[in-house]
Amino acid sequence: MNQNQIENTNLQEKQFEKEAMKVSTVSIVVNVLLSLFKLLAGVIAHSGAMISDAIHSASDVFSTIIVMVGIHLAGRKSDKEHPYGHERMECVAAIVLATVLAVTGLGIGWSAIQSIAKESTGVVVVPGVLALVAAVVSILTKEGMYWYTRFHAKKIDSSALMADAWHHRSDALSSVGALVGIAASRMGYPLMDPLASLVICVFIEKAALDIFKDAINKMVDKACDEQTEQAIRECASKQEGVVRVDMLKTRVFGNKIYVDIEIGADGNETLREAHAVAEEVHNRIENEFPKVKHIMVHVNPA
Repeated sequence: MNQNQIENTNLQEKQFEKEAMKVSTVSIVVNVLLSLFKLLAGVIAHSGAMISDAIHSASDVFSTIIVMVGIHLAGRKSDKEHPYGHERMECVAAIVLATVLAVTGLGIGWSAIQSIAKESTGVVVVPGVLALVAAVVSILTKEGMYWYTRFHAKKIDSSALMADAWHHRSDALSSVGALVGIAASRMGYPLMDPLASLVICVFIEKAALDIFKDAINKMVDKACDEQTEQAIRECASKQEGVVRVDMLKTRVFGNKIYVDIEIGADGNETLREAHAVAEEVHNRIENEFPKVKHIMVHVNPA
């Protein structure tokens, strides 16, 4: 990797961290304000569901802090102990967030079961109108934060940021359950609240599982998709002096790709000429595929 490529890689990593931190800061501010509003509404309107929802939003602040720490650590430069960089720290953050999300979902499900048990004993609390307003505000705000965070997570290919986006979505779903429950309670159907929460619990657990699987795949050197591998093969094959591509291996390392490739070149070429062919393949692949952080090219005599 030449000096220009190193500088470009460092610039991309700085932009990655800068954008992720900006999104995370917005997330923390929104969650703090929303949590206070929902807590106040829950207390005034005598809504246990809304108070629980406020606590759920407050937990998102903790989750976002995990994202920020993970992304910051992932952006650290390579060192003697970590010559391949620290990208996998972001995967660790995603795994932690997936676990938090799963526990949150189970908490919602357990709360729903307890509510059903209370309904069977005839204990009914009718919440005020302010709780309905808070639920609607929460749904709109958290769904907006989901799409905002999801957009930037896809833009910079951040699994930790995507996990945080789904945490926003879980909060929106929790508020939907609260809205249904509060409205149904006021209409004389209090059992609808816990039933809706049980359905929401299933969706949250599914999202947590998907995030966990994606992070694990990036931790265990899973190969990148077939389309990307085929594109890398074609890029190498088109370079002057390459007779064939003998072998290609890829592995996803955090949000980066590492490549090992063996090419065939004219066996009568000098070592210097064969090296020039290999260097051209190396540079072209790194230039055409920004996610490729490192590539090792081996030349076989054709």
